[in-house]
Amino acid sequence: MTNLFLYGTLCDATLLKTVLGASPSYEPAHLPDHQTYWVAGQHFPMIVPREGAQADGMFLRGVSDAQLDRISFYEGPFAFDLQNCTVISDGRKYDARVYRATSDAWHPGEIWNLVDWQDRFGPVRREAAVEIMSYYGALNANEVASRMTVIETRAQARVNAVSKPSPIDLRSGLARDDVEIVDQRRIYSEFFALDELDVKYRHFDGGQSDLVERAVFIAADAVTVLPYDPVRDRVLLIEQFRASLVSRNDPVPWLLEAIAGRIDPYETPEAAARREAQEEAGIELGALHHMSSYYVSPGAATEYIVSYLGIADLPNDAAGFGGLETEAEDIRAMVVSYDQFMGALTSGEISNAPLVISALWLAQNRARLRAGTAG
Repeated sequence: MTNLFLYGTLCDATLLKTVLGASPSYEPAHLPDHQTYWVAGQHFPMIVPREGAQADGMFLRGVSDAQLDRISFYEGPFAFDLQNCTVISDGRKYDARVYRATSDAWHPGEIWNLVDWQDRFGPVRREAAVEIMSYYGALNANEVASRMTVIETRAQARVNAVSKPSPIDLRSGLARDDVEIVDQRRIYSEFFALDELDVKYRHFDGGQSDLVERAVFIAADAVTVLPYDPVRDRVLLIEQFRASLVSRNDPVPWLLEAIAGRIDPYETPEAAARREAQEEAGIELGALHHMSSYYVSPGAATEYIVSYLGIADLPNDAAGFGGLETEAEDIRAMVVSYDQFMGALTSGEISNAPLVISALWLAQNRARLRAGTAG
């Protein structure tokens, strides 16, 4: 049994319950002559010796070896390890253990604030913790660390689904509470993930379904943006290789697309659209017009896309090559006239849903966009 002093993100009751698997008893405590800081450039804190200061936190008495192992599993990917300390709780000193940063890469930034973290990062980190702890006993800390970005990206998508639901006007009113997950198994988890679900759900007539097994492809939320120059009446398209077309046996596994990419953790769709425009085509976007938000293939996948049209200056030299080498991207950007764009839609050369949706939206709104540039 171990006395444990916790500070920072694990002082969030929901997160701690997920990590431990139960809600623990604790007492307010502080670590004297220490201060809690944000790790510079990160979304978690570290404690640093500072004479006369105190790091506030929680004192857990008699933590079992099993509980300590679960917490150490969660902390491991962040390069934190247990060290001895003396904490003060209710005016008395106690020997305890505390997690301290072990990575030379971590440096203190601003003074830490738990409420600020809960507002800015808490929802995503709580969802990420659910996936992280699902790997307890199956992966080690290094393996979890290598997946951390995609874990957070999937967590961001789950937060988005709850915080930005679509309207309910024509649908029946059945909701998430009308679905029972009997079992959920993660079959694969790397950049993407694959789950098998055993579910029961309510029928429209009020009855209950039999147990149904479904496979679900887990992807991040994504953004697309079609750059449009209303003065020159032209758009910027990209062409790139897609492995999925090879798997389908398509003889030409290169697609015409809008600029696209996943929405990173803690990033808004608008910020993602502007970032991707820089990365894939090297252009700055002006006003963004939201076109649509939609599931791409809801019969099998979670991927949800937010599509924009972005006003841009597109001279002839806006075409070129782009993409990030770190993501093995090889992207050809081309500038085409509106008529060429519509011709590619009619011929079927444009054959992916986001670009089809973007083309139809532009056709419907082109006159309005061009009128806004007159005079």
